[in-house]
Amino acid sequence: KETEENELAAFIASANDEIFNDPMSPVGGNPEGDVSLVEFFDYNCPYCRRVATVLEELTQSDPNIRIVYKEFPILGPNSTFAARAALAARTQGRYLEFHNAVMMGRGIADEEAVMEFARIAGLDTDRLKVDMEDPAIGAILQRNLSLAEALEISGTPAFVIADEIYPGAADLAEFRRVIAAARASADPAR
Repeated sequence: KETEENELAAFIASANDEIFNDPMSPVGGNPEGDVSLVEFFDYNCPYCRRVATVLEELTQSDPNIRIVYKEFPILGPNSTFAARAALAARTQGRYLEFHNAVMMGRGIADEEAVMEFARIAGLDTDRLKVDMEDPAIGAILQRNLSLAEALEISGTPAFVIADEIYPGAADLAEFRRVIAAARASADPAR
């Protein structure tokens, strides 16, 4: 177990830029924050939706948290469609609005619901549908899937903070504890 943890920590260190600073990964919270929280999530995961409100509360109460979003659509075609729409929303500068609309929404994020969330987020849905076909989006999703596999992440949500992986939804107190530990570590800016 300890050897596995050491190997994982070594991989996180070697893949630091890909995990924490990939320019293709959307960022929320404070982009210049001193602690990065990387979330692997699926828009159709009920635990991801539940933790989204915790993350919102966290970023409201801690102005130095940087959240890196890694779409990890593992729950089928609807999830892949939602992830493609989210990444396409970046071209209209509305990723976070779309992300929050879906995460705070109810029911399955299928094609119809995703387009409704896009409208709520202020997106031009005709343009969004075109942007969703960009091959770069498929490449981002494939990179996220490969990265999750290398990190031994198989479920959602999962978080990478400093050199640790935290599977599952956590509460606000747990996030604050982990973030405080990251800040106290030798390399908190990761």
